[in-house]
Amino acid sequence: MDLKKIWEEAAEYYFTALFVIINIVVFLICTFTKDLLYNKGAFYVWNFITDKEYYRLLSAIFLHYDINHLISNMILLFFLGRVVEKHIGHIPFFVVYMLSGIGGNIISGLWELKIEHYSMSAGASGAVFGLTGALLILVIFHKGKLDEIKWQGVVIMIFLSVYNGFVVDNINNAAHIGGLAIGIVITVIVLLTGRIKHEN
Repeated sequence: MDLKKIWEEAAEYYFTALFVIINIVVFLICTFTKDLLYNKGAFYVWNFITDKEYYRLLSAIFLHYDINHLISNMILLFFLGRVVEKHIGHIPFFVVYMLSGIGGNIISGLWELKIEHYSMSAGASGAVFGLTGALLILVIFHKGKLDEIKWQGVVIMIFLSVYNGFVVDNINNAAHIGGLAIGIVITVIVLLTGRIKHEN
């Protein structure tokens, strides 16, 4: 086992590893504190508006209601995050992840206000969808293929993920689609900014 090689590879996606670890640790804490963290940290639009609990936009990203919810998000985060962080850099990756998660919650809240149907929500899905959008833009930017990943495969993954949100109960599709859109926009800005700097 080449520990030096493993360390060098891990250094390319340390924010990805950090986010995975934080989510797992928070979930373990939740198993001991029961509903405490969910009640205090999950996103609920009326807590945000009436109680001014703005922190819920952020805290909800790191909460998961059950082990299946956690595992599915962490698998996606790990595999998407490694590619995205490697190709756009640590800070842009951090920005994409955080703003996609936070922005997804904001869009979810706006949608709930529009349809007048409210529920508590939590999970990294909005942020993970943001990474999926980022990966799509990266693949397109690299002429349709990146690290053996083709744009068609990313499009199919996005379609199936969004479709699943419409046919399965208790899925926050507004947060997913919002996170996806935000991830796409931020990555486009990052790539265009990088290109302009390179050309100058």
